[in-house]
Amino acid sequence: MNHVYDLETIVQMKKEHPCKKSPYFKVIRVGADIKIECQGCGAIIMMPRSEFERKLKKVIDE
Repeated sequence: MNHVYDLETIVQMKKEHPCKKSPYFKVIRVGADIKIECQGCGAIIMMPRSEFERKLKKVIDE
């Protein structure tokens, strides 16, 4: 699933954040690693691109 993710893209992951406030995340950094921000509580998660693509459910808004 080689997709080019832009900054500010809203995505839905297979598992939601433990805060349970929102199932959506915003991409805030792209590169070899991808950093996403929970839209509910603002927590920031950084993971390798391969892990991100494996855990991604769908792209909501580009």
